[in-house]
Amino acid sequence: MSNKIIKLSRNTESAPICDNSTQSVAFSHYNNISAQLPINPDTNEIVSKNIREQAKQCLLNIQTIVESIDHDMSDVVKVNVFLSDIAHSKAVNEVYSTFFNDHLPARTAVSVAQLPIEGALVQMDALISNGVGTTPQKPCDLVKLSRNTPKAPKSAISNQTVAFSHYNNISAQLPIEPSTGKMIIGDVKKQTTQCLTNIKMILESINVPLDDIVKVTVYLKDLSDMEAVNEVYSTFFPDSAIARTLGYVPARTFVSASELPLNALVQIDAVISHGDGTPPQAVEDRHGIVIKPNNTPDAPMDSLSTQTVAFSHYNHISAQLPLDVKTNEIIDGDVKEQAKQCLTHIKTIVESIGHVMDDLVKVNIQVTDVADMNAINEVYKTFFSRELPARTVVGVSEIAKGAQVQIDAVVSNAEGTPPQR
Repeated sequence: MSNKIIKLSRNTESAPICDNSTQSVAFSHYNNISAQLPINPDTNEIVSKNIREQAKQCLLNIQTIVESIDHDMSDVVKVNVFLSDIAHSKAVNEVYSTFFNDHLPARTAVSVAQLPIEGALVQMDALISNGVGTTPQKPCDLVKLSRNTPKAPKSAISNQTVAFSHYNNISAQLPIEPSTGKMIIGDVKKQTTQCLTNIKMILESINVPLDDIVKVTVYLKDLSDMEAVNEVYSTFFPDSAIARTLGYVPARTFVSASELPLNALVQIDAVISHGDGTPPQAVEDRHGIVIKPNNTPDAPMDSLSTQTVAFSHYNHISAQLPLDVKTNEIIDGDVKEQAKQCLTHIKTIVESIGHVMDDLVKVNIQVTDVADMNAINEVYKTFFSRELPARTVVGVSEIAKGAQVQIDAVVSNAEGTPPQR
């Protein structure tokens, strides 16, 4: 047997099975769960037109998948909730809270233009801690570490940061002033400053600098605000002398939101490297693991994001648009050609760091018309020769540069980052 860590892809017939994704893809100390729609696995139809029943079914599907791999809901570290209408948040939250007691995951909630199936009002995906690891790792009793600070906004249904093993997951931060608990008054620049300040306060409370962020996702009410967001963003990254010398910035994805909680213009979440690990990993076991960013000129480059950021046993790939590398403009062609171009960029980036597409564990697809997914799936499957990654698909009203599709990904990294061996 190879001594390299092995990706473990699994489905259970007790939850909805999709031809274009795997329900659960585990690698090292995390499981990636595909987005679950409110589908009854016995009938393969949407369970109800009622938002509470739909939210419950999404969570039951996640719970079924989690339990099928000998885990439970207390092992969930991050949940993403995609709503058709932000007004459904209260009802969804009431149902959501019944599935989690003292082990609240980090969370992001947003409304989007479309969900993959007509009639769906909500879908959710999840990230699960995996203390047993994957072959040939030996099981270890790692502890999930959830923390909050009064210097950032608190929520009754999520923790600000949830760490497990060598990663921290930060709940989406809204432009809320923590001392008042209210939205700040101001334009998108001021709101972006507050979101990033909240993230910085959370990280400082756990002795982590901003430059330990490996991936940022920015949810915008209006994509025309991207330039204004970038002006603020560039004042936060890089955040240290070393990072400025190296020109390090995290991987990044923009998502067009139909609505955000509290009618915000922007919200931001993040994935953080955690070299310390979580108990019982000891201080002397930190190994000095380093972030390893990489860009290749054979794929589109952006001064405010890195194409791929590796840390420990994962690589995080920035969202790829269907751009011509030479012109930096959207290619000519239909949605199938655009999807092919996005996936080709991901493949180029992945191969530039000595990996292959079958190392992908999670894929996120944004599309301006979910009816185009049949065409996209025809192309999508040709890029993989083994089990398909976990996947989340959302319909958005707009994608940067007028694209019809945008794709990002998380990649397994068996070799780890230095000085791991």
